[in-house]
Amino acid sequence: MTEREAEAPGLARLAGLLADETRAACLLALLDGRAWTAGELARHAGVAASTLSEHLGKLVAGGLLTEERQGRHRYVRLADDRVAQLVEDLAAQVAPEAAARRPRTLRASSAGSAMARGRTCYDHLAGRLGIAVTDALTGLGLLRQDTGFALTDAGLGWFDAAGIPLRPTGRRPLARACLDWTERRPHLAGVAGAALCRHALDTGWCVRIGSERAVKVTPAGEDALSELLRIDPVALR
Repeated sequence: MTEREAEAPGLARLAGLLADETRAACLLALLDGRAWTAGELARHAGVAASTLSEHLGKLVAGGLLTEERQGRHRYVRLADDRVAQLVEDLAAQVAPEAAARRPRTLRASSAGSAMARGRTCYDHLAGRLGIAVTDALTGLGLLRQDTGFALTDAGLGWFDAAGIPLRPTGRRPLARACLDWTERRPHLAGVAGAALCRHALDTGWCVRIGSERAVKVTPAGEDALSELLRIDPVALR
């Protein structure tokens, strides 16, 4: 058996973990980068707590989730940014099919619009907000997209001047392209994308809305992004 063939059983197991709607719903929910309790995920997926617990056990055993317990609560989150990238990339492949289905309720339509306007993709900004930031960085010569995403020297200086420290960890790239499943274009991920998203939330440039991944830009955020990246505030609403 060749080395490539030896990888087949593991790939099949991974595909099996993802090939379940309840487990897929949990993974998509956890793309907000936060830890969820088993009860919260059960309500989100619309299944009984006992059923959800069985699914979580499989995802943890398969290395897609990590868990910790605090008192009687069991918290789970995505294992790392590589799992987040895998889930987001797969979601991007089915986005056209999902977009073709009209939301059944006004609430679902409003939630979908909010997610398309701005959201977190694990630990970086996505949706029209993420694309606007990525385009602005590129237009100002701070980010290159010609041979993959890379910060320029000016870009490194911009992050430093903006008070957004970049702390590379492990093998995670400083800048990485992540295909946006609503915009069908890449937005900024990697260490720089995570640092910018964290700074935006910590400083109040953006706030989370609803119970999922949607975020919106605050008036203070509009001012900051207009000053720092020359983004028209209208494009952020």
